[in-house]
Amino acid sequence: MKTLKIAIQKSGRLNEKSVELLKNCGLNFENYKSSLISPVSNFPLEILFLRDDDIPEYVQDGIADLGIVGENVIEETEVSVSYLQHLGFGKCSLKIAITNNSDIENLSDLGGRSIATTYPVILGKFLKKQNIQADIRTISGSVEISPGLGLSDAICDLVSTGGTLKSNGLKPFADVMSSEAILIGSKGSENNDLVQELMQRIQSVLRAKETKYVVLNVLKENLPNVLALLPGVKSPSVLPLAEEGWVAVHTVIPERDFWDRISQLKQAGAQGIVVMPIEKIILE
Repeated sequence: MKTLKIAIQKSGRLNEKSVELLKNCGLNFENYKSSLISPVSNFPLEILFLRDDDIPEYVQDGIADLGIVGENVIEETEVSVSYLQHLGFGKCSLKIAITNNSDIENLSDLGGRSIATTYPVILGKFLKKQNIQADIRTISGSVEISPGLGLSDAICDLVSTGGTLKSNGLKPFADVMSSEAILIGSKGSENNDLVQELMQRIQSVLRAKETKYVVLNVLKENLPNVLALLPGVKSPSVLPLAEEGWVAVHTVIPERDFWDRISQLKQAGAQGIVVMPIEKIILE
């Protein structure tokens, strides 16, 4: 059986979450902080620890079967790979930012101005779509300081909290693209049985993070109202309690509307609500 290879960041903002995801998939590996390659002991997989900019090309060229990398890196390198799964972490935005005292008010005002960035490909496509002619200045690192040094009128860079922009006298001006970590594969890799098995593990972990397991008690007379609020994975489980007239309901609730749903359940007559995290959800 062929051993798969998956490439992830050796260091950086996606490293810790990528390692956590793979560990939660039940994969056992060690020495990932001091090695460039780490074999998995209980699955035919090797983990390659690379610079994030190198991951898309490694996957495109088939050196790695899979990779976990930011969508912004994939778009900037313009590689030909398959998008297999959005992973829900490493979320950020690529934004154009200007100085706090800038006279730039509209996108059209960027015409003829200089913009410093480490993402010239993405920025170039964005400006072309907006029919804006600007001077793109490619800079490697420390993009935020370029307006203060007189090197540019604006910047285009990744923004998570905005703290770095603020500390450099900058403010967000325009959204260029949103990004998050993506599981990518070489073309045709999605047809590989091992890739499908690994993706099933990853998807089960992601589903579990998006839901809570809930057990509640309710009078039988109020059960229809409670069930109407509970979609469950397929449908809620209802079990009789020792006390006559009462039942226990087991279900899952999406994380995104958890507190609103709990409030509605209480109003519908639910009592003794117990909420538990879910480790994995396997649908097939």
